[in-house]
This record gives sequence, structure tokens and C-alpha cells, in this order.
Amino acid sequence: MFDFVSNNKRFVQIFMALIILPFAFWGVDSYNRSGNAADVVATVSGVKISQRDFGDAMRQQQERLSQQLGANFDVAMLDKPEMKRAVMDNLIAQRLLVGRAKGAGLVVKDEQVARLIGDIEAFQLDGKFDKNRYNEVLSRQKISPLNFERRLRDELLGQQLQDVFSQNGYVSGSVVDNIIRLNEQQRVVRVLNVSFNQFEAIAKVDDAEARKYYEQNPTEFQMSEQAKVEYVELSAEGLLSRVIINNEDMRRYYDEHLNDFGTSEERQAAHILISSSAADSQSEQDAAKLKAEQLLQQAKRNPAKFGELAIQNSQDPGSAINGGDLGYFGRGMMVPSFEDATFALNVGDISGLVKTDFGYHIIKLIGIKPSRALSFDEVREGIANRLRQQKATDMFVELAEKFSNIVYEQSDTLIPAADLVGTKVEQSGWLANDSESGRWPPMMLQAIFSEETLKHKRNTQAVEVAANKLMAARVLGYKPASVQAFSDVRVAIRKKLLRRKAVELAVKQGHSTLVQLQGGKKLELNWGKPQSITRGQYGTLDIGLVRQVFQADVTTLPLYIGAESTQGGYIIARIDAIKEGGGADDTKRSQYSQQLRQLTGDEMFRAFLSDAKQRASIELNSQWDVK
Repeated sequence: MFDFVSNNKRFVQIFMALIILPFAFWGVDSYNRSGNAADVVATVSGVKISQRDFGDAMRQQQERLSQQLGANFDVAMLDKPEMKRAVMDNLIAQRLLVGRAKGAGLVVKDEQVARLIGDIEAFQLDGKFDKNRYNEVLSRQKISPLNFERRLRDELLGQQLQDVFSQNGYVSGSVVDNIIRLNEQQRVVRVLNVSFNQFEAIAKVDDAEARKYYEQNPTEFQMSEQAKVEYVELSAEGLLSRVIINNEDMRRYYDEHLNDFGTSEERQAAHILISSSAADSQSEQDAAKLKAEQLLQQAKRNPAKFGELAIQNSQDPGSAINGGDLGYFGRGMMVPSFEDATFALNVGDISGLVKTDFGYHIIKLIGIKPSRALSFDEVREGIANRLRQQKATDMFVELAEKFSNIVYEQSDTLIPAADLVGTKVEQSGWLANDSESGRWPPMMLQAIFSEETLKHKRNTQAVEVAANKLMAARVLGYKPASVQAFSDVRVAIRKKLLRRKAVELAVKQGHSTLVQLQGGKKLELNWGKPQSITRGQYGTLDIGLVRQVFQADVTTLPLYIGAESTQGGYIIARIDAIKEGGGADDTKRSQYSQQLRQLTGDEMFRAFLSDAKQRASIELNSQWDVK
């Protein structure tokens, strides 16, 4: 596959503007206001969105951001109006999608919901779905299984409708050829880097300038409030050492879960793929089927040549190079029609044509690994770990409420809580209230720096900082927010200003050199080696400079362009030559076409969603305000 489309979506969108439906984004401010009951924050064509729905969506957004940003996550970002508007707008879009999906007759089967839930890692124990873990996780989130499964079903419905668009985009052959030509065109450039480093020695900054900068930028030198705490943790992981598992427990578990201890049958198959999709014209689909039928006849006549046929003809680039070999796979790993055909073959057999969304497949079965039951001794250690984890989780659940209560009831000490869980009271260093304290989660910092904890010297509440992990803390020392003294930051300020001046000198020198070159003056310069770049592959060059290179009128060469460097300084590029790509073969056209159809499908979905919002009756509770 190629990276150009994904890396240059805006370019491709503009290029294909004539075949994309126009659409507008709708924000929260565009919806009507109503006097609904306080618990209902919005209605979408009669479907209500409750305050609890909104609260759950905000918590999910917090979890996503916390996982994505790690130590850089700041819980305060959730209080920003634009974040709340985005969450509300997403909820409204979900309700619209579900309504349209149901109106179109789309359904989600119970088996789909069950399969998706079983694949969620948070509900698994030793890699397998665990009903107790499922109920426990939902209980902690205060969500009933019924409501969770309803929400999941709605999300799947909405996804089905989105897939109708995203998987059925359209792009013409001429557009594909033009995109390939533009993507693969090379421009040969040499680069001159005017770095700020060479100007640092002549840049000057005195104390008066540093003092002025300090006085004009006080927030830059603001230190967050800090606290030193003692703390206690209760976690299932921490309880593992207290769990004892005997042989009888393991043997009983093995006997009761025999179906879990075995390997399922796996099959090794090779295939030849002739690509075809519903977005292709009827003549293209007919041609693909005809070619597949001809290859099937050749494969049947000479099965020993199957690998050669795959290498020469298969349009699955991942397997064609290996003679179509897909390796071993079990049930549930391939699309149903492909899987059913493979598991109906005997070793050495070749299937008939098998149609999937990818096109026409010819399958040859190479080998079979039969299912096998594992002995007790083979799985003994795994069972021990599983039981140990289960018992530790049960102990955690049993102790969690007691831990929370004792932290609250004996709020002037953490010793009883530590004694309850068999651990010690630990001490931290100084923690800054800026979400950058390493292992300290934002919700824990929020509890530590609350008025109740700081002013009244009480324990924090027991905070759930991770799955099966509670934490409580007590403040031992506190430093309010303050501004660093000038003497402490003078050296850092001078260093910063010196670099700034050096960058300014480099930019001035670089721009002056560019003007001279563009004016035709011959200069002795230390140009870098020539390099060929494309719009999608440009090495370490700055993307802003690359855009200028490909936007430049190259009627007359050499041509000089320049830009400020993101590394500090100025970059001049000399364009020496243009090289056209090698043209497009069928395989390349197919690959580009697939991604471009995905892109146009996504755009059409966004247009559909915008139109759905425009046609729907959407009202926000007049009391709901994000400002």
C-alpha cells in the first residue's frame, strides 16, 4: 500500500472536490434551545439524552485521553467549553446514526454483541472472557450489563451505517491516474541549511534584557503548588503474594473447564485473489470473475503449479510473493465465506471460486493441525496464575469497601487502612499540582490538592486510580504556588534569548542569500547532496519546505525557494530537475483506488451526517451551558 493518501488527505480532498458532496459542520451552538426537564440535556428527533448519558460520555473521554496522553493528561482540559461541546455533538451524532440505521432496517445480532464483549481486554482473565470480571468492571463504573450492552448495540448499529458509506466510495480512473502521477513525481533538490548555531557566538544579551523578559512574562516562571504526602495503596496485584493455591483447587478447575484447555483445529491455506468490489463497474466485475475462472481451470489442471500461479496473478501483495501462502489460521480469523470454504477442503484440494468483499479467491488447502486437549501438567502453571488472580481480585473486592470506609472514618491517620490491607504507609517527594508527577494519576492529584485535604488535614477519599487499584493519601507538607526569583532563572532566560537572537540573525542571513540567488547572483555555497523527493517521501526535510517545492513553478530551473526552519534558522532549497514516475499498472491502480474510495466514502458519510443533523429536530436544554 502507499502512504500518500493518508499523509496528504487535504491535498487529495481538494483535488477531488468536484466529486465530493458539499457539507457543513454543525456545532452545539447551532441547535435550538428548549425548556426540558433538568435531567434531559438534549433531545434528538424525540430521543432523549440524559445528564447521566452526558456524564458517562465525559468519563469515557477522560479515560481515552488519559490512556493516550499518559503523564501529559490534565483533567482540567475536560472543563473547557470546546471539549464539552465536542462530547455533546458526538452524542447527538450517535443518536442520529442509530435512528437512521434502524430506519434503514439494519440490525445487530446478539452473537455480534457477545463476540465484541468477549474481545474487550478489560473483561478478560488470562486472555479469556470472564463473567465475574465483566460484572465487576461494570459495577465499578456504575453501569448495568443491560445498559452497557444496549449502548454497545447502538454503537455497532451506527458503525454499520457508517460502513455503508466508507466502504462504497467512488473515484474515477482518471482521478486515480492523476493522483498516482502527482504522488510519484520526483523533484531533485539540494538544500542549504543556515543554522542558528553559527550565530550564537555573536548574539548578545545583557541582564537588563533578561530582567525585562522576566517582568513581561511572569506566568512562564510560575511554580505550581506542591505537596508532600503519605499514602496507602490497595490493589489486586499487591494481594497476589497473600493468595495460596493448592493442587486440589487447580485439579478441580481443570476438570470443570476442560473445554478451555486445548488447541482448536488450524488450517494452512494458499489463495489466489482477483480483486473486485461493489464499487467497480459491472464490466470490471465481469472481467475480474472471468479472469478468476480462467485461473481456477489452470490450477485444477495442474495443482502443483498453484504457487507459481499465485506469484504471477494474485492481487493480494502480502501473500502473492509467498505463492499465496497465508500460513495457519483457526476459526474466526478470516471472513466467513473464505473460512467455510477452507474448512470444507481436504489437504491438497482446490476450492471453486469463493466471493468475498475483496474479490474472487481460489483456495488450496496445504495442511491441517488437528485440535488437541492439553494435559493437566501442561496447563498447571497457567491455572495457578488464573486462580491466583481470581482470588486476589475477590480479596480486593472484599476489602475495597472496608478500605474506603476506614480511610473516611479515621480521617486523621492512614495506619489503620495500611494494617487492614497488610501493607505500609509510604511517603512521596514533593508533588506538583500540574499532572506531571510521573506515577501520580490526575484524579489522585485532584484529591490531594482539594480544600478538604489541604485545609482540614484529612485523608483523601479512596480514589480508584486504575482497574482493581485504590489509593488514599494524607498531606504532610504544602508549598503554595509561587513565582521563581529572577536570580534562579536568569541563566535560563539569557540562554533562551541568546538562541532567539541567533535564530533571528540566521533567518535574516538566509533570506538575504535567497534574494541574491533569485536575482541571479552566483554565490559559492556549501549545498548538500542532491536528493530526489516526492510528496509522500521526503526524508528529513521540513514539510513546509516540501510543500513549497511542489507548489513552485518549475518552468525554469534551477529554482530557489526558502523557509524558516522548525529547528531554528533558515533553509534554502535549489530545485534542479523534475522526474516523472514510472506510470501506473493494474496492481498500483487497484491499491490507489481502494484507498481513494475509502477517502471519498468517508467524505460522503460526513456529508450524510451533516444533512441528517440539518433535517433532524435537535434541542438542547436551556439550562445546559458549557461556558
